[in-house]
Amino acid sequence: MTLKRTSLYETHRALGASLVPFAGWEMPVQYSGLMEEHLRVRSSCGVFDVSHMGEIEISGPDAMKAVQYFGTNDITKTRDNQCQYTLLCYPTGGVVDDCIVYRYSKERFMICVNASNTDKVFKWFNEVDLSEVAPDVTIEDVSDKYSQIALQGPASIRVLKKLTDIDPKSIWGFYFTETRLLGKKVLVSRTGYTGEDGFEIYSAPEDSAAIWDAIMEAGESEDILPIGLGARNTLRLEMGYPLYGHELSKDITPIEAGLARFVSLNKEKFIGHETIKAQAENGVEKRLTGFVFHGPGVPRDDYEVRVKGVAAGHVTSGTLSPCMRRGLGLAYLPPSACKAGTEISVIIRGRAFKAKTVKTPFYQKQVQ
Repeated sequence: MTLKRTSLYETHRALGASLVPFAGWEMPVQYSGLMEEHLRVRSSCGVFDVSHMGEIEISGPDAMKAVQYFGTNDITKTRDNQCQYTLLCYPTGGVVDDCIVYRYSKERFMICVNASNTDKVFKWFNEVDLSEVAPDVTIEDVSDKYSQIALQGPASIRVLKKLTDIDPKSIWGFYFTETRLLGKKVLVSRTGYTGEDGFEIYSAPEDSAAIWDAIMEAGESEDILPIGLGARNTLRLEMGYPLYGHELSKDITPIEAGLARFVSLNKEKFIGHETIKAQAENGVEKRLTGFVFHGPGVPRDDYEVRVKGVAAGHVTSGTLSPCMRRGLGLAYLPPSACKAGTEISVIIRGRAFKAKTVKTPFYQKQVQ
């Protein structure tokens, strides 16, 4: 299979990035090293190429009705230029994808979806019968029109302020604005996947290399680093954020994933509503929980988890936390085992490593 490349591919090569296949793309997994990159984002700032993410636009007189029907969250509670995290679900309650919705107006929305799911989500949107729900709507895959660069970390505001006429502080969390950077038209949202303050910058692909270079130059005094997918994963994991294909799938519902706060059961019916409502009322057989090791050991995906010596689940994501210097991870376990402080074991190469369940996030962001 021929891998896709983002508009920043040559930039990554010039920076000496280690490139790997990811969701059908050739992407940088690291530059200077995962540990250094991770800690730099926590202490200062880093810049990520996330142009592999997909963008789907829903527009027309019934656009809001369509978004409301597709997603679990209540889009009517947002304002223009506001973002909202939501989940797209099958009638069974399983997750098609989790995404960020960008509301331009009641008649125009952009949905940022996971790279591996772009084609699937676009196809699914078009297969859903909207004739009685939102007949006057247009759905378009606009992924080729955008590159996306994430600037993340406590120094992000200072870096971005050097590059735009707007004050980055004026963009509230989970809001966005359209402005210019280097004279180029961009969309800047105060969003991210790291748990730190930061911004995601959407631009035309042909403008992305110049914008990347400008961010790196503006961030030189802040010791900015380019950040690969490796650190992006450990950063999100320290926050307990789900990743599709690990914590989320067609076989996992938002209730099981601990994402009930992003499900509005009181709004008009959405896809998967009946199943999800039943689970919310009657309970589930498994829930996502965080855990940390007592001592040495690093949990990895699919490692068996035991409770009182009995197999109870598997690790969905695991790592050695660069900030906490401990093994930690996420796993689906019976609800009785999800209470914080429950003793569990993770099996690594036939040996049981002791751990305990904890509430997420694992990492608490430092107040500047």
